[in-house]
Amino acid sequence: MISSSKFKAVDFYRKFPRDLTEASVSGAWLSIATALAMIFLFGMELNKYLTVSTSTSIIIDNSSDGDFLRIDFNISFPALSCEFASVDVSDALGTNRLNITKTIRKFSIDPQLRHKAIEFHSEPVPHVSQHGDEVDDEAVEGSVSLNSDSFAKLSQEHPILVVNFFAPWCYWSTRLRSSWEKAAKIIKERYDPDKDGRIILAKVDCTEAVDLCKRHHVQGYPSIRIFRKGSDLWDDDGHHEHESYYGDRDTDSLVKAMEELVSPTPLENQKPAVEKNRPAPLTGGCRIEGYVRVKKVPGNLIISSRSGAHSFDSSQMNMSHVIGHLSFGKIISPRVLSDVKRLIPYLGRSHDKLNGLSFINHQDLDANVTIEHYLQVVKTEVVTVKSSHESSLIEQYEYTAHSSLAQSVNMPVAKFHFWLSPMQVLITENPKSLSHFLTNVCAIIGGVFTVAGILDSILYNTIRLMKKMEIGKNI
Repeated sequence: MISSSKFKAVDFYRKFPRDLTEASVSGAWLSIATALAMIFLFGMELNKYLTVSTSTSIIIDNSSDGDFLRIDFNISFPALSCEFASVDVSDALGTNRLNITKTIRKFSIDPQLRHKAIEFHSEPVPHVSQHGDEVDDEAVEGSVSLNSDSFAKLSQEHPILVVNFFAPWCYWSTRLRSSWEKAAKIIKERYDPDKDGRIILAKVDCTEAVDLCKRHHVQGYPSIRIFRKGSDLWDDDGHHEHESYYGDRDTDSLVKAMEELVSPTPLENQKPAVEKNRPAPLTGGCRIEGYVRVKKVPGNLIISSRSGAHSFDSSQMNMSHVIGHLSFGKIISPRVLSDVKRLIPYLGRSHDKLNGLSFINHQDLDANVTIEHYLQVVKTEVVTVKSSHESSLIEQYEYTAHSSLAQSVNMPVAKFHFWLSPMQVLITENPKSLSHFLTNVCAIIGGVFTVAGILDSILYNTIRLMKKMEIGKNI
């Protein structure tokens, strides 16, 4: 059995008896300085360990969202009617999608961009309407010509007033004229205004009754509107009860549609119980919101007035707009974006660069103005590293934007040209090692103690030497 004295012989850390040690003032000050230095260095090392550092590289786009890119938008047009507002998409591969409605919502708005809380039904206006076979310039006029005064009078005298708002220069108005007058004559004979009077067909020349057409937000010609007696008002929820007719325009179709309007209307001048036509737009403006999916090639998002059976006066079209939101890719929640910004402060500054900006064309000065936006889109991906695994924290598309107002010989539009870069920015979090942090802490403690011990020894011996020299002089 090994004795304790022999076992103590292997001790590498032998102790000095406390009686053989001597405390000093310099040592006390040095110990305090050493403790403060260790706390300071430990804090710096801990801060370095907790601080996220990243490395940035440029690589070929390896998007996880496939070959298509989502574009979300919310754009208000103070002077574009929801009735004809169309969202179109085209790209460099020849893809053309016109009047997208499935993922789009429209709300009528006033000039102050306030919407009426009622969604405008965005079913597409038919691209082809059946018309009469012949255009008779000498057709007997069966409809009543209206101006502002006569319109107000007739709308209160007859339960149903159907008005054709037209322009003489319009091709489609000319195509409609013959069948409209014939249908008006037939309806007048069947429902004599003096004896029956439940319905009457009329017309308004928008080149003469300009103010009347503006009040009813007529932008496409011809526009057939249905007015019911007592409903030419705004009710509590802001819904306008006028309707628009989008059916075929031959004589037989018009007569049939008018009879369907009259059939539920008794002679007592009551409002029909059934309404089959779509409401007319509430105001002259439109807020368009939703999203479209496009291929990841250069392309265009175009918002314009479109109809296959109406004409538009380009000099009266104003494509001024206010962009509430425009972004590419998946919508990122504010919480996630806030978390990422704490890691990478500059991220997220350009993913909605156009939000809140207004692009106004003062129509009194310029007509036929197309407003174009040129967008360069680049994907940024943030990758975090935990242990030996990598995980994508966020994928975000940011873009630069340049906008211009340009004179156009064609119908003015609002056009967003987008180019998606084939490269992407990859931001990778640099991994931190706990063992490396602990090693550095131990090195700090050991180094500080070593330096402090050496300094204490030097100071102590110096002071003793000085004392001996002082004693020698006194002797």
